Amino acid sequence: MAQIPSTNQQTTTPVEPANSGNQLLRCKSIDKLIAEADEPEHRLKKTLGPWSLTALGIGAIIGSGIFVLTGTAAAGEHFEAPSILHAQVLDLISNFLRTGSTAGALMHGRPAAGPSIAISFILVAFACSFAGLCYAELASMIPIAGSAYTYSYATLGEIFAWIIGWDLILEYVVSNVAVAVGFSGYTKAQLAAFGINLPDQWASPVWASGHWTGAYFNVPGFLIVFILTLLLVRGVRESAEANNVMVAIKIGAILTFLVVGGMLINPANWKPFAPSGFAGIVTGGAIVFFTYIGFDSVSTAAEECRTPQRDLPIGIIASLIICTILYVGVAVVLLGMMKYTTFVSGKAAEAPVAYALQQLGAHPLFRSIIVVGALTGMISSLLVFQYGQARIWYAMSRDGLLPKLFSAVHPKFKTPHWSTWIACFAVGIPAGMVDIGDAADLSNIGTLFAFVLVSLGVILLRRRQPDRKRAFRVPFVPWFPLISIVLCGGLMTGLTVITWIRFVVWLTIGLIIYIFYSRHHSEFAAKR
Repeated sequence: MAQIPSTNQQTTTPVEPANSGNQLLRCKSIDKLIAEADEPEHRLKKTLGPWSLTALGIGAIIGSGIFVLTGTAAAGEHFEAPSILHAQVLDLISNFLRTGSTAGALMHGRPAAGPSIAISFILVAFACSFAGLCYAELASMIPIAGSAYTYSYATLGEIFAWIIGWDLILEYVVSNVAVAVGFSGYTKAQLAAFGINLPDQWASPVWASGHWTGAYFNVPGFLIVFILTLLLVRGVRESAEANNVMVAIKIGAILTFLVVGGMLINPANWKPFAPSGFAGIVTGGAIVFFTYIGFDSVSTAAEECRTPQRDLPIGIIASLIICTILYVGVAVVLLGMMKYTTFVSGKAAEAPVAYALQQLGAHPLFRSIIVVGALTGMISSLLVFQYGQARIWYAMSRDGLLPKLFSAVHPKFKTPHWSTWIACFAVGIPAGMVDIGDAADLSNIGTLFAFVLVSLGVILLRRRQPDRKRAFRVPFVPWFPLISIVLCGGLMTGLTVITWIRFVVWLTIGLIIYIFYSRHHSEFAAKR
C-alpha cells in the first residue's frame, strides 16, 4: 500500500544524471526546475491547501455529465457512423481481424449495462487510479506548474515535453470551448422555461453541424469565459474560494437528488441487474470513462500549493474517491427510479435525471436544484480548466518554448495574467463562433496521451534516480504504471478515425512551431 512518509524524514539529494548531447532528448534537472520556480520574477503565490486541491479535482471531474451520461451508458447505444472517418479505430481493427474486411465497420453499438453501470463506474475509477497514482508520485517529486509537460521535460526530454505541452494546449482549449457552448445552450433553454427568450442571433454558434446558423455571436458562451478570467487574474485564492462554493452547490444538488430520488425507488427496476452480462459492464465503462477525466488538473496547481509534497497526492486521490462515490450513488438511485430501457432515446436520454424526477411527480423545486447543479458543474469545470491552461503556458514560456509574455507574473496578484487573458480569448472567441461537435473528442485523446507519458515517466525516474526523495510512491512499479499505459492506450483505440487524424495534424503543426521557434529559444539551444 502506498505511504506518505513524514516530511521530517531526511534524505540526501541525489546527483542528477547527465543529459544527452542531443537537444531533443535533453532532460531538465528536477533541482533546477524547483529553483527556477522560486525566482522572484516567476514566483507564484502559495495559498492552496488539501481541501482546495480536492475541490479543484472535483470541480474538473464532475460537470453536467453526471446528470446526463449515466442514463445513456445504462441504456446502451446503437447507430451507424456516417463514414469510415467517424468509425472507432477499435471497431475497424476488430472487424478486420474477424472477417478479413472492413465491411460492417460503420455499425457501432454498445450493449446496455442496465443498473450494473454502477459497477462500471467502480471499475473505471479503479482503472483511473493507476494513472492517478503516477500523477501523485511525480507531482510530489516535482511540485512545479505544468503538470504532464513538466514531468515529461524531467524524464523523457525536450521534444517529448513540447509534444505533451502542445497536446495539453489542445486538450484544455477544445474541452472548454465545448463546455462554454454547452453552457450557453443549457442557459438559453432554462431561461426560455421562465419566459426569458435570448435572441438566437446572439445566443447561438455562428457555425454548427457543418453549416452557417445565421447567428452573429454566441454571447453567453464568450461572457462566461470572460467573467471567469477576471476572477482568475484576481488571484488563485479567490478563484479557489469561488470553486469551493460551486463544488459545494453541485454536491448539494447531487445529494438532493439522492435523497429525493431515493424515496421514489422501485426495487423491481434493478432487475435484471446486468442485462448484457460482463460485456455490458465493460462497454458501459468505456462510455463513462471520460467522466473521470480532470483529476490531472490538480497537478497544475503545484506551485501555488503550500505543502505540495503532502497535499497534491491527497487532492488527486481524494477527488477520485469522492467523485466515484457520487457517480455510483446517482447510478443506483436513477436506475432504481425508472427502468434502464427508458433512457434509450428522446428527452429521457437527453436529461435522464430531470426526466425521471418530472415523470415520478417530484416537486418542481427539486428539478430546479438539479438545473442549478448542472450549471454550476459547467462553470466550475470551465474555471479549473482555464486555470490549468494558463499554468501550462506559463511553464512552457518559462522554459523558453513559448514567448516570455506567457510567463509574466502580475506584480500585485502574483498570477500569470497574460497567459490567463490569452487563454480567455483562445477559448471565448471560438466558443462564440463555432459548435465543435465531435471534435470535442480531441480533449479525450489528448488527456489519455498525457496519462501514458506520465506513467512512463514514473518508470524512467525510478530507474534513473532511485534514491531521490519521494513523498508519495506508486506501489508495484513498473507493473502499476504499465497497467495504466495499457488501459489508456486501449481507450485511445476506442476513439474515431477522424479524431486520430485531427490529433496527428495538431501535433504536426506543433512540431513545425518547435523546429522554427521553440528549439532556438530553449535554454538548451545555446549549449548544443
